[in-house]
Amino acid sequence: MLDPRLCRSFLAVAETRSFTAAARRLGVGQPTISQHIRRLESEAGGLLFARDTHAVDLTARGQAMLGFAQTIVDTEDRAARHFRGAQVRGRVRFGVSEDFALGELPEILRRLRESHPLVDVELHVELSDVLARRIADGRLDLVLGKRRPGAPGPGRLLRREPLVWIGSAATDLTPGQPVPLVQYPMPSVTRQLAVETLERAGLEWRAACLTSSLTGLRAAAAAGLGITVHARSLVPSDLVELPAELGLPDPGDVDFILLSKDGGEGPAAALAEFVVARIGSATSSFEG
Repeated sequence: MLDPRLCRSFLAVAETRSFTAAARRLGVGQPTISQHIRRLESEAGGLLFARDTHAVDLTARGQAMLGFAQTIVDTEDRAARHFRGAQVRGRVRFGVSEDFALGELPEILRRLRESHPLVDVELHVELSDVLARRIADGRLDLVLGKRRPGAPGPGRLLRREPLVWIGSAATDLTPGQPVPLVQYPMPSVTRQLAVETLERAGLEWRAACLTSSLTGLRAAAAAGLGITVHARSLVPSDLVELPAELGLPDPGDVDFILLSKDGGEGPAAALAEFVVARIGSATSSFEG
């Protein structure tokens, strides 16, 4: 049987593609992660990661290890919960920015169901600023959302992510013409950052399409109505990151944050663990 500690380190590196981020996630030093990977590679009979100064990628052997390592970790977690006796139960009111709903959310909820089958989820999908107001009013227990870097407010910083311009593969902007934007309604973090970026660069823009849903945004952008900004890791599969040759200014970064009501306990704390494990590469809390 492979050591579960080694498997946890392996899975953290596989998900973050970074030994440093994996160490932060697990709360250990980077040398510990490196040692764990070396030991696991020794037991596996070969390299699990192809590493250079720019990237960490799974080898074919590493791809094969993923399923085994996840099974071992899940089994250990189930055993620990069983012999602890008490199971977490109850309802958690969970607010999620729509960007995450079609990407990371299904895996987060799957792991919650497997680990805590007695926890019920009341799911709210909305704009981040709307969700932040709702949790402040006591109408939500946990929120996974976005915030502009450096903006004031409580919350736990999970990750800072580059923003990119996205559109259809056939997007071709006409020089001298206003940039056509596909936008969420206000308040929208990415809409504000897109508009501010263009105006700082002295570029005119026009609202080519206004939509309240990610599905509508994807359809409008895929049809060539306009472009928008999006967190790089959450770019929908039917859209592409636009090339620098189009002359668009750098839209900067966005923060992924986790908000909890009064610290969050029980079901909310259980769900927060899976959100941090899936989204976070930073583990410190902050107050803006």
